[in-house]
Amino acid sequence: MKNRFFLLSFFLLSLCLETIAQPPRQLVQVIVTPDKADWTYQKGEQAQFRIMVLKDNVALDGIDVKYSIGPEKMDAWEEKTITLKKGVATVKAKQFNEAGFLRCYASVEIDGKTYSSYATAGFTPDQIKPTTTLPSDFEQFWENAKGELANIPMKPVMTLMPERCTDKVDVYHVSIDNFRGKVYGILCKPKAEGKYPAILHVPGAGIRPYYGDVWSAERGIITFQIGIHGIPVNLDQKVYDNLSSGALGSYWATNMDDKNYYYFKRVYLGCVRAVDFIESLDCFNGEDIAVTGGSQGGALSIITAGLDSRIDYLIAFYPALCDLTGYLHGRAGGWPHMFRDGFTNKPEKVETSKYYDVVNFARFVKVPGWYSWGYNDDVCPPTSMYAAYNVITAPKELKIFPETQHWTFPEQHWAGYDWMYKKLQE
Repeated sequence: MKNRFFLLSFFLLSLCLETIAQPPRQLVQVIVTPDKADWTYQKGEQAQFRIMVLKDNVALDGIDVKYSIGPEKMDAWEEKTITLKKGVATVKAKQFNEAGFLRCYASVEIDGKTYSSYATAGFTPDQIKPTTTLPSDFEQFWENAKGELANIPMKPVMTLMPERCTDKVDVYHVSIDNFRGKVYGILCKPKAEGKYPAILHVPGAGIRPYYGDVWSAERGIITFQIGIHGIPVNLDQKVYDNLSSGALGSYWATNMDDKNYYYFKRVYLGCVRAVDFIESLDCFNGEDIAVTGGSQGGALSIITAGLDSRIDYLIAFYPALCDLTGYLHGRAGGWPHMFRDGFTNKPEKVETSKYYDVVNFARFVKVPGWYSWGYNDDVCPPTSMYAAYNVITAPKELKIFPETQHWTFPEQHWAGYDWMYKKLQE
């Protein structure tokens, strides 16, 4: 069991390099908690937040704490200072009358350093509705795009990476032709003869190398982990750093004025092309493909399942790109928050976003899915994620870990991957 935990922990760490790791513990801890154990209320209720400050695990007394309360990512309703009495302060928010999320921030200055934390209360989140709308030609747009892709020969190139192979798994760097470029990724496949299910790993935001999922391949599953930027995924880290600070610095906004040339068109079609590649493998069983990822990868998991009927299962952690137009309606929108800045709120950009918003792909998901996020996520606000999740009519399972921000507990990953493995190996 210890060995199993070590191997999976190493694998999960490599997969999560693109996301924010669980933050380290600080000398002073600011603790904010709602007065309901599941952090969830009904519309019209008043949330109450309890604030404590610990140093050396001892509650501090008689110190001043600044706090603010307001809807997530929006202007605060109130900002005040309160003094801890017997180590605790309790603040009550005004009624929250809509389906959504209310956040309480607290901060304290000790020895010249500021420490802070927050907690987020959900109000009837299963009733959150999207602000984005479905274009009348959405399905036709993507059918035409997939038709364009189908006319491009895949031309796969598989290069064995002996230094990454194990006694049970062969590892390859792969390139395949895609719409306007290539898709690169790391293929891990069992050495033993047989027919196997497959996992497509789609990436979180950023530009980086990838290492593949050897752990799952050693357990009898083909894995294909892809990048989205049309560049090899086995280069020196400095190459990706230079691209991140240069040509690809804000890739998510590139060509957003035109839905036909927006950056993510090639990305979404690249995920379909990755499924084409998996389907072409002699060792694939021809039946079972799961897609999974976190943040941007969570978004791409839902998008790929909505676009491609060959996907059988999806596992999405804190999906980005959900309900992007939320900010235009007075509430939080999804990463990358392009409409939070009025300069980007041009009508043509808003219109383009509708063709790429996770919400509109979620409407077409027809396969079982497992989803997980936290109420405290400040990168992918829960309001935006629920807006997408609530339109899914396929079998779905949502596991909320309220405290988590843009990271996951190991138990959270275990739950998702156990669900996926059981589905693939039933």
